[in-house]
Amino acid sequence: MDLIKLVYSKISHINAYLAALCLMYLAQGIWFAIAWRWSGGVRRPVFRKLLRWLLAAACLVLLSTGAAPLVRFFPHRGFAHWVLTAARVWLFAALLGLLGVIAVRLTAWLAGKAVPALRGPCPGKSLERSRRNFLRYCVFLAGAAPFPALAYGFFSRLNYHVRRSDIPVADLPEKLDGLKIVQLSDIHIGDFMSRAEVRRAVEMANRLDADLAVVTGDFITWKGDPLEDCISELGRLRAPLGVWGCNGNHEGHARAEHLAQELFHRNGMRLLRKQNEVLEFQGEKINIIGVDYQREKGLSGYTHMLEGVEPLVRGDMPNILLSHNPNSFYRAAGMGIELSLAGHTHGGQISIGIDGEELSPALFYTKFVAGMYTLPFKGEGEREAGRPGTVKLKPGRAERGQSAQERAGHGAAALYVNRGLGTIWLPVRLDMPPEITLLTLRRAV
Repeated sequence: MDLIKLVYSKISHINAYLAALCLMYLAQGIWFAIAWRWSGGVRRPVFRKLLRWLLAAACLVLLSTGAAPLVRFFPHRGFAHWVLTAARVWLFAALLGLLGVIAVRLTAWLAGKAVPALRGPCPGKSLERSRRNFLRYCVFLAGAAPFPALAYGFFSRLNYHVRRSDIPVADLPEKLDGLKIVQLSDIHIGDFMSRAEVRRAVEMANRLDADLAVVTGDFITWKGDPLEDCISELGRLRAPLGVWGCNGNHEGHARAEHLAQELFHRNGMRLLRKQNEVLEFQGEKINIIGVDYQREKGLSGYTHMLEGVEPLVRGDMPNILLSHNPNSFYRAAGMGIELSLAGHTHGGQISIGIDGEELSPALFYTKFVAGMYTLPFKGEGEREAGRPGTVKLKPGRAERGQSAQERAGHGAAALYVNRGLGTIWLPVRLDMPPEITLLTLRRAV
């Protein structure tokens, strides 16, 4: 059964990846066809052939850099690294640009059909020409805007933000009120994250003077990335209650989960793999639990997440769960775990605010995109089955001035989703900056 669940999960991820890749290749194919047709207008045969050879070479590079299996054959340093970076940014920008062009043309067509009176019975040539020019400019702007926007996102991807959030914890002892936790997640050292940048993040985290430090997975992206360098830098974290961590899905892909645990131990930290540890702070105790990446969407839905964790949950003290996948929150709330800390989503890396709502690619696979959320401990069937319940908070609402009492009442489990430090596939962040989180535990009333 475990093998069946694993295969099902792999197929789901592959299907989503192939769908996204096909869309980007389709968009690039359309732009390539337009460029090829335009190149036919070059009068000199030599220049025309040269331009078309360059177009064909660029198309080949874009095709190879879009597919993750082929990317592994690229050198991830030096000039080839920058080619890889530019190609991936271009692929995504080309897709957004094409969608923008389609949206403008569709809007113009609908406006022409819905409001024919705007055209008038016999518009003059100058008026008709101005309308066409206006439409041409709109199409150009819609098609070109994603390119500078994503270029900006590339250069701002390492602009670390410190986010502070009060977290209401049910039945929190008075002496634990005010306990501070610093959280790092999704570092992805390698292609687009250097050891020096990891060190800078650690130094920023240390300046927050937290009581407890946690790292919630994805230290690397690919097998062969410098895992030892990453964990060595994380070993510089300082907190009185120690540094604790859990594995992410990329440690699993690279089959480096056991090595990560060994490196944590070697650097004076603890990486928990379906393990727990009781910590003491000002005479009170708190139970910290860590698990490897929890896969969902198996044949039985969410029921197999956090299997075997029940014996680790303490009823006589608050519990903190380190689980890379935020979707394990459904099951954690059902088990009575007061606080879950997760990452994995990167906040989608790109966020667009529309009418007060934040749209992010991460919404395709989770409701828990970034920030704080709450769920009741006992929803209908949730405590036993761990099925999705009612999410009480929308992304980011906890950071718009609500008090802890307004965010969660007594008897609610809390989740915080860290936006991560690094990036995956697309080295860009737009309106979703990399995050170092300082969480302060508060008594829920």
